[in-house]
Amino acid sequence: MHSTLSAGSLSLRRHLVDSPAVPDVVLPPLNLAEVQRSVATELDRIAPVIDELGALFEAAGHELALVGGPVRDAMLGRHHNDLDFTTSARPDETERLLRTWARSDRGSAIWDMGRAFGTIGCRKGEWDVEVTTYRSESYDPSSRKPEVDFGDSLDGDLGRRDFTVNAMAVRLPGREVEDPYGGVVDLAHRVLRTPGRPEDSFSDDPLRMMRAARFAAQLGFTVDESVVAAMTAMADRIQIISAERVRDELVKLICAPYPRLGLQLLVETGLAAQVLPELPALSLERDEHHRHKDVYEHTLTVLEQAIALEDRLGGEPDFVSRFAALMHDVGKPRTRKFVDDGTVTFHHHDVVGAKLTRKRMKALRFSNDQIESVSKLVELHLRFHGYGTGEWTDSAVRRYVRDAGDQLERLHVLTRADCTTRNQRKADRLRRTYDELEERIARLSEEEELASIRPDLDGTQIMEILGIGPGREVGAAYKFLLELRMDNGPMSEEDARAALLAWAAER
Repeated sequence: MHSTLSAGSLSLRRHLVDSPAVPDVVLPPLNLAEVQRSVATELDRIAPVIDELGALFEAAGHELALVGGPVRDAMLGRHHNDLDFTTSARPDETERLLRTWARSDRGSAIWDMGRAFGTIGCRKGEWDVEVTTYRSESYDPSSRKPEVDFGDSLDGDLGRRDFTVNAMAVRLPGREVEDPYGGVVDLAHRVLRTPGRPEDSFSDDPLRMMRAARFAAQLGFTVDESVVAAMTAMADRIQIISAERVRDELVKLICAPYPRLGLQLLVETGLAAQVLPELPALSLERDEHHRHKDVYEHTLTVLEQAIALEDRLGGEPDFVSRFAALMHDVGKPRTRKFVDDGTVTFHHHDVVGAKLTRKRMKALRFSNDQIESVSKLVELHLRFHGYGTGEWTDSAVRRYVRDAGDQLERLHVLTRADCTTRNQRKADRLRRTYDELEERIARLSEEEELASIRPDLDGTQIMEILGIGPGREVGAAYKFLLELRMDNGPMSEEDARAALLAWAAER
């Protein structure tokens, strides 16, 4: 279907969204006139790229269209310099044409890592473009990799895409909008549907189920009932997808503006039980005789409160902080104990949770740095609650800083976000107490350089004073002096020497 985005030709057909799953964050429908203005403005902005490439491919006898995310985001008023195109040209011809287009720019670059999938990439100036040959691909039921066949039409290519809002294109150089599956209407209603039967789409590529949750989180869209039903029925098919691809979708979801929407969808459909089982496990059964918070809802609230504090971390989405918020209480199901007085305890859930977090992140192939950062935050998230009303010694404050290491600012965020009490007086008291702790950290840091705290003698000095060579004894002495430094603060070299000699004599 060709369209010029006129309000008449794109009237909102409400029968397309009979019963979508409604998110907690409900965004108003888009106005079609605004959509029309947004896409026209964006096409004018990227005209230096689309007009030149469109004319170049047309002169060579090939079709070219802007497609997918750039078209969707143009309609949402979002600007990108990373542009995706689809074409009738085969990869070799695409590469030749892109080289022709880019040769006037000395800093340009061509890459073909996606050649097997029909994709050739090019960077020219401020623009990154990827051009993919029309294709039709499907998955073998037991395979993790797609079988790629090149297609011969734009409509056929659009039909194999994940959702209708991503199955729109702008033909070039004429700028006609192709929308064979009603993507503009779905975008206006902020709803996710698949171009064909969702069961067929998810059977071809099960990762699309994760993408449904990710797009809900990124765009604040609802998900059509038929898509939710298919995700629920086919959740176990996600097992054929590699851990790395699942991880990448999960990271994008958690770093999105509305992660609660995506996470709730994963839990409700059973996908979370497959890829992040620790999350649905937080929905502990309530016992009428025992009292404890709803840990699952508490966790989602902590995540949102951590996001609200991200200005302390630079303002950009911070995966480590967000994932630590999501995982901070995963040790509770395994440590829950009922007490006769009607309370429930979760002793050592911080330590157990850190182990579970490390195990899950390893299974999802996260980097060692990410694993250590998140698990450290989970293990330390209760440390502040031993602070009481502010009676920590300077030694305890030093240890808090040392143990947090380079995750101290994230620990501040997580600890503050973990306060979800509805008791305003209690919340205010906790906030004031943590303010005081941060003030003490700042004061001691200024006086003692806590972030780089070291013993008052280094390894070379230790060996000279004790008359020993490298070995375990040096390490033990270094540890002793570090503990002494933590307890007493900075010492003079003379006092540190005397303490070291006394320690050695006792041994």
